[in-house]
Order: sequence, then C-alpha cells, then structure tokens
Amino acid sequence: MLGKALDKVNDLQNNADEMMKRLAAGEVKDIHRVMIAVEEASLSLQLTMQIRSKIIDAYQEIMRMPV
Repeated sequence: MLGKALDKVNDLQNNADEMMKRLAAGEVKDIHRVMIAVEEASLSLQLTMQIRSKIIDAYQEIMRMPV
C-alpha cells in the first residue's frame, strides 16, 4: 500500500518534470495543464513529507515509552 502511494508520488513528479521540459521546448501550449501537474506533484510530495514526519514522531514516542 505504502509502496504504491510512493510510486504514485514519483509518477506525478516525473510527469510534472516532463511537462515542464516540453513546455520549455515549445511542445506544449497549454500552460494551465503544466501548472496543474506541477501543483499536483508539489502537493503530493508535501503530503508524503508530512506523513513521514508523523511516522517518525510516532516511532520516537514509542521508543520513549518505558518497558
């Protein structure tokens, strides 16, 4: 499950990168689609980083518990 989610984030990042390259080369005329792809990739990465931080916080909290 987590692996699939990370693959999706990676795919969004790669798609946004490719669209930016195509825009710079003049192959894409619809800047709106490019900006939407970039924003989707950015938001998905931000969400992934927040989830990572929560997992680390939970792990650290568990490690602080007395046994």
